[in-house]
Amino acid sequence: MRTKSRHSNKINIVTLGCSKNIVDSEILLSQLKGNNMDAVHESQKNDSNIIVVNTCGFIETAKQESIDTILTYVDEKQKGNIDKLYVTGCLSHRYKEDLLKEIPQVDAWFGTLELPNLLKTLGADYKHELIGERLTTTPSHYAYLKISEGCNRPCSFCAIPLMRGKHVSKSIEDLVKEASGLARSGVKELLLIAQDLTYYGLDIYGERKLAELLNRLADVEGIEWIRLHYAYPSQFPLDALDVMVARDNICNYLDIPLQHISDPMLKTMRRGITKRRTLELMDTIKQKVPGIAIRTTMLIGHPGESREDFKELVNFVQDYKFDRLGVFTYSHEDNTHSFSLPDEISPEEKEDRADILMSVQQEISLQKNESKVGKTLKVLFDKTEGNYFVGRTEADSPEVDNEVLVEKKDNYVRLGDFANVRITQAGDFDIFGKVVHA
Repeated sequence: MRTKSRHSNKINIVTLGCSKNIVDSEILLSQLKGNNMDAVHESQKNDSNIIVVNTCGFIETAKQESIDTILTYVDEKQKGNIDKLYVTGCLSHRYKEDLLKEIPQVDAWFGTLELPNLLKTLGADYKHELIGERLTTTPSHYAYLKISEGCNRPCSFCAIPLMRGKHVSKSIEDLVKEASGLARSGVKELLLIAQDLTYYGLDIYGERKLAELLNRLADVEGIEWIRLHYAYPSQFPLDALDVMVARDNICNYLDIPLQHISDPMLKTMRRGITKRRTLELMDTIKQKVPGIAIRTTMLIGHPGESREDFKELVNFVQDYKFDRLGVFTYSHEDNTHSFSLPDEISPEEKEDRADILMSVQQEISLQKNESKVGKTLKVLFDKTEGNYFVGRTEADSPEVDNEVLVEKKDNYVRLGDFANVRITQAGDFDIFGKVVHA
């Protein structure tokens, strides 16, 4: 077998899974660049002889995608098109011993907390002076800001604590420093991410500090939008909503995964909250922040979910009318509490229920989009697709939410800039408009 002939190594980092993995890959990229190494992120060129796959292991489909990607590069290695293949991230952290035996062609496996070891293997030093510095791989005008790692919640279905460990908050000072560096590089929008935003600060300050963090980040010059992702509903810090109202550059947007609404399911899922308290929280959020856009996620087909539980969930979604909603089907994950429960709902039934719920949300989304026709909205433009400039409103996060499309032939905008757009047409999940010039 021939190996790739070259004078020096080039490393390509391939990222799978969520935005938290993107941040981890960006930190790895920054460390490699800081060591004067030739490294790229998801390059489409076939000129890298070393591949690092950053894997996801959250649910079965994500695990399968990670395995398939690894095997693709194993094939490339066997053909002599790459020299070394390394794997890191959640899947590697959780199943390292099994994977070592099943895919011996991988040169080394690393867990989520083994960045120094990965760097050493790649021939790089872990540079402490680069902590908080990173090269973003997202469009230059927005970036993810991971405020903590791990999770202390006991959700029955979730393997995140097994892969990411207990909750560890970053200090406010370090996060402000990181945000300031991102702003200096041209970032206008910060997307705050964590396994659980609402727990922020408890471990290092002895109390929840999300509100104080938001105030400090809102002071960073150049940051025009701050967006909150993955807020756990139980023990939600309501003072964060007061800051959202008071500070113009904190988006009236909240990603708060509820997972379910029926009391039997909330108890079985170990969510630490009841239907009554959930409804009270959602009402309070809407009262404190009028017009807030709420994104949530629902888990379908968890062990014990009866048809009555599912009907209750559908009725809740129909009544509450979330601005954005995602659905995923239950995956039987070993070593979680739910793994001890019988997984008796068939995959077909899970998919049918998911389709029913998404069809309900599709109609809600269309109604909400139609209500925007004739209005002028502030839009941040991310990219071009075909004949359109594509952007987002304050109510939309990249990759997961609705988009605003304006035709290139009738409009001109610079990517990364804001513009006012008058909405002329609505679809199920996207809206169309024209740029309004002052």
